[in-house]
Amino acid sequence: MSVEPRWDVVGLGANSVDVVHLVPAFPRPEGWHSKMRVSRRVVSCGGQTATAMAACARFGLRALYVGAVGDDDNGRRVREALPGLGLDVSGLVQRPGRNQAAVIIIDETTGERAVLWDRDDSVCLRPEDVPLEAIASCRLVHVDDVDQEAAIAAARHARSLGLPVTSDLDRMTERTEELALAVSCAIFAEGLPEQLTGERDAERALRRLRRKHPGLLVVTLGREGAAALDGDRFLRSPGFPVPAVDTTGSGDVFRGAFICGLLRGWPVERTLRLANAAAAISCTRPGAMGGIPSLEEAMTLAGA
Repeated sequence: MSVEPRWDVVGLGANSVDVVHLVPAFPRPEGWHSKMRVSRRVVSCGGQTATAMAACARFGLRALYVGAVGDDDNGRRVREALPGLGLDVSGLVQRPGRNQAAVIIIDETTGERAVLWDRDDSVCLRPEDVPLEAIASCRLVHVDDVDQEAAIAAARHARSLGLPVTSDLDRMTERTEELALAVSCAIFAEGLPEQLTGERDAERALRRLRRKHPGLLVVTLGREGAAALDGDRFLRSPGFPVPAVDTTGSGDVFRGAFICGLLRGWPVERTLRLANAAAAISCTRPGAMGGIPSLEEAMTLAGA
């Protein structure tokens, strides 16, 4: 007799407290760009996997978030905020030290941003923190590339159980390729496939990655939407033009919506369109988690 999984998705990775500064233009070392008044300041919770799991919960999925928090005020803020977003936080691990925090500068004319983040090295997720029993009782696992050793351990364990594993890969390290090969659906940030392969063109880069990775390969392309290599079939899904206010967390929302589509068994084309729509709507609202749309909003924009 089969047992119903307790969670739809278990996400392991980063959380953050984001201090968002909206400014008239990106700072530069000369001219009036070198000194300007902040138009608006917003403090909110974010972080790659925490935001993706918050999006999953908003879309109606049972989501368990596994991450490390500090024992400082920012760690307390994260611990208090996430349950209110519908997340199971029984996988949180508290460690002494400063929680991850970010200063985010946003050009209010375009919505584009720069992120400066930091945390104590002690506040990290370790392989021994990976909840093996929880993974055995879910339908899908999602990891990011902040604490890569733990992410690789979680992905490999999930794959050994026959579970799909999605990823948030947005930086180049000596273990990026190893982590990408550990997951079944590698979702890359724009530019990372080029760093891994030397190919600037998205299709050529994904096809080169296909030589080692047999699973679904996806790359987000900012305003241009996203692209995927599904088997030997290359797909390009255009973005939705919106008046961007804050692009923080849009990639995380994309991944949450993508997970939703995967678990619904949708075709890749429909899943990409939903994910692009959800990410676009999130750009019209301030804050990483504050910008997450409802599933109905995203489906309406996507025409799904």
